[in-house]
Amino acid sequence: MQRKLNRNPLSGYNRNSMDQIFSSSKTIAVIGCSSKSYRTSHLISRYLMENGYQIIPINPNEKSVHGVKCLPSIYDIPGDVEVDIVNIFRNRKYTLKLVQDLVDWADETGRKPVIWTQLNVSTPEAKRVAEENGFRYVEDHCIMIEHKHAL
Repeated sequence: MQRKLNRNPLSGYNRNSMDQIFSSSKTIAVIGCSSKSYRTSHLISRYLMENGYQIIPINPNEKSVHGVKCLPSIYDIPGDVEVDIVNIFRNRKYTLKLVQDLVDWADETGRKPVIWTQLNVSTPEAKRVAEENGFRYVEDHCIMIEHKHAL
């Protein structure tokens, strides 16, 4: 059975808060970023770079994406790099574990970026864990589409 997507254009965010996320962000870690040009994560990460964002591709199976060294996990992000958004492009069966990793990473580093899940990536459990730990959580929205709306 296919999960019904949240079709509310802002899912709990008004346009001002969504615009604020984009205007205050400079660096976006992309979990599941791919060097394969047919993958959505490849297209969207390139779009983000072309629109002035620094991306940090995270994928243990890639060496680089768009000429940027790929890191195996969020734990490999250098301590002096501020991450504003973590954009998740993984199968939803991994989302809860990734959010739990982000919570642990935040406890270690003191960082608390916006967690952004692409379409059909969020789970109720992942959202609950993120929000219980004080993260802003955008669920089931394409970051590229929302960025285009914010322009």
